[in-house]
Amino acid sequence: MDFELRGEYIALCDLLKLTGIADSGGRGKTLVGQGEVTVDGQIELRKTAKIRAGQVVVCQGQTVQVVAV
Repeated sequence: MDFELRGEYIALCDLLKLTGIADSGGRGKTLVGQGEVTVDGQIELRKTAKIRAGQVVVCQGQTVQVVAV
């Protein structure tokens, strides 16, 4: 799925919540902390990592392409 980024970046846990992969920000942080999220093919353990346009996030079999608006 595509996520339209309004601004310079979005925190990883917020992205997971807004795309519906996580039902809350807390759940998003848990997924990241458990190593279940990759950013551009690498496991990301920073819950508030800055995700920018052009990056690809994968979690629980769902792929999110971040695109600039």
